[in-house]
Amino acid sequence: MKKTVHILAILSLFALSSPSMAQTETINLWPEGKVPNSKQSDIAEKSDTDAQGILRISGVTVPTITAYPAPKDKATGAAVMICPGGGYGILAASHEGSDFAKWFNERGISAFVLKYRLPNEKAMTHQHEVPLMDAMQGMKLIRQNAEKWNIDTDKIGVMGFSAGGHLAATLSTHHNMGAKASAEGKPNFSILIYPVISFLPAISHGGSRDNLLGPEKSEELIRYYSNELQVSEQTPPAFLVHAMDDTGVPVENSIEYYLALKKKKIPAEMHLYPKGGHGYGMRTEGKGSLANWPEAMEGWLYSAGYMKK
Repeated sequence: MKKTVHILAILSLFALSSPSMAQTETINLWPEGKVPNSKQSDIAEKSDTDAQGILRISGVTVPTITAYPAPKDKATGAAVMICPGGGYGILAASHEGSDFAKWFNERGISAFVLKYRLPNEKAMTHQHEVPLMDAMQGMKLIRQNAEKWNIDTDKIGVMGFSAGGHLAATLSTHHNMGAKASAEGKPNFSILIYPVISFLPAISHGGSRDNLLGPEKSEELIRYYSNELQVSEQTPPAFLVHAMDDTGVPVENSIEYYLALKKKKIPAEMHLYPKGGHGYGMRTEGKGSLANWPEAMEGWLYSAGYMKK
């Protein structure tokens, strides 16, 4: 125990000595004992890192958000809340989470990695409501602490990968729906990377759909969480990336969302690549022109005023 404390102290001193390094902070989304839709269970959170260095977290029942504020000498005032993917069964928390937080920090953008609850009927009621509740709360906390983190409240976006992209798109299309609608929960923009968008059978990722909806799955909920059907004038602009050979989440998910945004005259930029598959993050070696997608995102962020050259 003493050795661990000593190591942590050294790491803390190192972080403080490096002015360009973000000082991370992890915050519980909800006050203890007041996590909505929660019920007592024996589900335990687990973290595993595979041979490729990918961190996978399962059994999440206590949601958090980890802040990576941009260094003050670089900060543009923009911020992004990142939703890792994992089919609503796990969270791919490094290559679709913390790795991107550091990338954004290098460009003066604050980042927040959302560890949202994974739907499970043993641990929660109406499990399909839970990830969106956590995403809404995460966005509210960022806005409420904007001054602390040197953030412009009109420059806060959401980013998501795969099922995390579904959550980001759900936040973008449902922030103003239902009893829990909130202006504070609305993202100003969205970045959707190989996102699950639709739960309609022809293009759905069945695992994400079934994990989210659980025993309450119905035609009504399938349509409600098919985000291409829920785009409105209140949906924020989007940047989308997808590979045409993605056999996990068909490219039509991004295409249908793009067309829905276009129909409502909402600005959108979409990049489709002939090869790349699914789940790559920034690990694009050997995937042809897909290697250029982070540069395309950088250009979009700059043109939208979220980044400086």
